[in-house]
This record gives sequence, C-alpha cells and structure tokens, in this order.
Amino acid sequence: MCLGIPGKIISIYEEHGTRMANIDFGGVSREACVEVVPEAKPGDWTIVHAGFALNLLSEEEAQETLEILSEMARLAEQDDLDHGE
Repeated sequence: MCLGIPGKIISIYEEHGTRMANIDFGGVSREACVEVVPEAKPGDWTIVHAGFALNLLSEEEAQETLEILSEMARLAEQDDLDHGE
C-alpha cells in the first residue's frame, strides 16, 4: 500500500537542473521533487510520495486528509491498548 502525505510548500528551488521544493509536514521539513507539478508555488499544498510531489490540493483537502490520518493513528493506538500490546 502506498501512502501520500500532504505537506505545505515552503520554498521552490532548482538543484542540478531539477525543480525541487522544501515542504513542511507539520513541523518536519523535507525536500521533494516538484517537476510533475510545474504550477506549484510556495504556500501550495501537495501530496508527496517517495520524495515526489504528485499533485496539488486545497488547504481544506489537506487538512481533511491530515485529520483522517490522525484519527487512523488514534484508532490503531486504541486497538493496541485494547489487545494489551
């Protein structure tokens, strides 16, 4: 299963001829290639998988996705507690 995580583009730059971005994932900053989304600009939200920005999304869509991921983590943690793990 693949999981793409939403992040907010902080800056865009070129590295060795490739368009790259510094992306914030809830306080953790990572680099990702943004060649696939040439319209991307700082302040945009994007889905990143394996170091590549796959598409852009609205802030509302990003927040909704982050809330769902948070709820999934909470439920998994509760399940572990319920089963004594």
